[in-house]
Amino acid sequence: MNFISIFKQISYYILFFAIIVITASIPEDIDAQSQNKTYLIYIDKFKDEAMRQQKRYKIPASITLAQGLLESGAGNGELARKSNNHFGIKCHGVWQGEKVYYDDDEKGECFRKYDDPMQSYEDHSLFLTSRPRYAELFNLKITDYRGWAVGLKKCGYATDKAYASKLIGIIELYNLNRYDLQALKKGKKNQEDINPHTPYISWGLLYIEAKEGDTFESISNEFGIKRRKLAKYNELLKDHTFKEGEIIYLQEKNKYSKKGYKYHIVKEGESLHSIAQKYGMKLSNIYALNRKYNNWIPNVGDKIQLNRRRK
Repeated sequence: MNFISIFKQISYYILFFAIIVITASIPEDIDAQSQNKTYLIYIDKFKDEAMRQQKRYKIPASITLAQGLLESGAGNGELARKSNNHFGIKCHGVWQGEKVYYDDDEKGECFRKYDDPMQSYEDHSLFLTSRPRYAELFNLKITDYRGWAVGLKKCGYATDKAYASKLIGIIELYNLNRYDLQALKKGKKNQEDINPHTPYISWGLLYIEAKEGDTFESISNEFGIKRRKLAKYNELLKDHTFKEGEIIYLQEKNKYSKKGYKYHIVKEGESLHSIAQKYGMKLSNIYALNRKYNNWIPNVGDKIQLNRRRK
């Protein structure tokens, strides 16, 4: 089925759901060869500026970077090279600075020209914060890059019908949302101090892998998420001490297994909790799906239901 034709017919809320479904199907282990070297160079060059803009204007660094990459062709587009305009911002009749003219939606449209790319980044933030049509975006969580991507398209930032899904695809391919979390941590300049754990995405959820000595308190201080919430997300006691490599989710887990997994065969050394963490599922839902009480301990070889049974 043609996704473009679907986007023409469905509402904003259905579009948002569709984007989540599409992006959830991206493989957990991203092939490094699918990453564009030019994009990586651009990200390394502008990530600090994107985080600075997030701290000042509350726009997710991941969104700023993804828009910069997409709109400027990773800095290689003609508008970016000759005019330092990395976000395709037009004059809109109010611009008092230098101007250039390019063919875009119409022939010979007026675009803003900057002395350097950093001015473009600053103006991008001012553009979003000063226009009422984008005001609703600032009610979203700073880590909700999907909501921001869909909202930008809805508010008319771009005419491309696939604009939101393109932004989300870039963010998840290059793990740009890690910079949203880094920017939340104030007063640290060294990247290792800002974020000693690298966030990943699995089952549509942000998670990290524990290091020796990690506790909910240390993770809470690092990512700015309350300890009780982290404990609730991971269905553990607040004084739990993690083992090396243990999964720690930074968001509430899913009710059911994603990507079509219907069941899991219990292996030696596995518990229901470790299985729940493996699939990013709530433990209570595993009990419910398997029609068991919360004191159930499965045996090796048991089949654990991960999705609702079809009638």
